[in-house]
Amino acid sequence: MTIDPIGMIGDAIRQHPDGCTLAVRVQPGAKKTAITGVYGEGAEARVKIALQAPAVEGRANEALIAFLADVFDLPRSAVTITHGQAGRSKLVSLQGMAMAEAKNNLRSRF
Repeated sequence: MTIDPIGMIGDAIRQHPDGCTLAVRVQPGAKKTAITGVYGEGAEARVKIALQAPAVEGRANEALIAFLADVFDLPRSAVTITHGQAGRSKLVSLQGMAMAEAKNNLRSRF
């Protein structure tokens, strides 16, 4: 039996009038930038993302925006951190991205 990690993220992706939002948990200062799994369950679920950039002077936030723009094939201006700029848990807005399309893009990264 195969496990579908997208099914495990529960409410990490939510529909929004302008697109969708993605709840993430970042690990700055990692060896490489990648999606590494799921943090939490159900309504508390977040997509775990390791970032090479350090958490200094906003570098990790900039790296997160660039990485998610690439994952979801969006311009950087369509990816914004709406909550959690200074913490590891963040809520990211993906403008113009349908929830189903966002899940498909994430599935291709696992």
